[in-house]
Amino acid sequence: MPTFGEAKAQMDKALDAMRREFNGVRTGKASSSLLDTVRVDAYGSKLPINQLATINIPEARLLIVQPFDKSLLKAVEKAIRDSDLGLNPANDGNIIRVPVPALNEERRREMVKLLHRQAEEGRVAVRHARQEANKETKRRKDTHELGEDDAKREGERIQKLTDEYIGRIDQLLKVKEEEVMEV
Repeated sequence: MPTFGEAKAQMDKALDAMRREFNGVRTGKASSSLLDTVRVDAYGSKLPINQLATINIPEARLLIVQPFDKSLLKAVEKAIRDSDLGLNPANDGNIIRVPVPALNEERRREMVKLLHRQAEEGRVAVRHARQEANKETKRRKDTHELGEDDAKREGERIQKLTDEYIGRIDQLLKVKEEEVMEV
């Protein structure tokens, strides 16, 4: 029954995408994954910062970004500044220092709202995978590839899988929300 396997694969992708999004949300501590969502205008296209520079963390609240090509310093600095991360990079001609300020209460609440939006996008993607799998199951039932009972069992399996993935998303959200709200 390929519909179940395909739905599971789509739900895995949705969960992975949400994890990546969550990694980009600031918690007040420096992390190289903080800059994962930053795209730099370089060589005629928008490239991820980690393909253009090394990112080091010498201390808990500081990132050091060192572009492989020094001509990209200004572009990397601009991309970090223009991102919605609220960071203020400083370029010294060789490297870019990115201090990670502690989050105030208002900013923490904004981050939590962002997390909730991202989690809802993840849930929508999981429900979409369920919808596609249910359509395929119905098609197979209508063309008599599946019997009535098999189609019902398949639908129940797909719903159980959906509930499991939405539970995982909610758990990830809870953990990340606690991390962001931690002072």
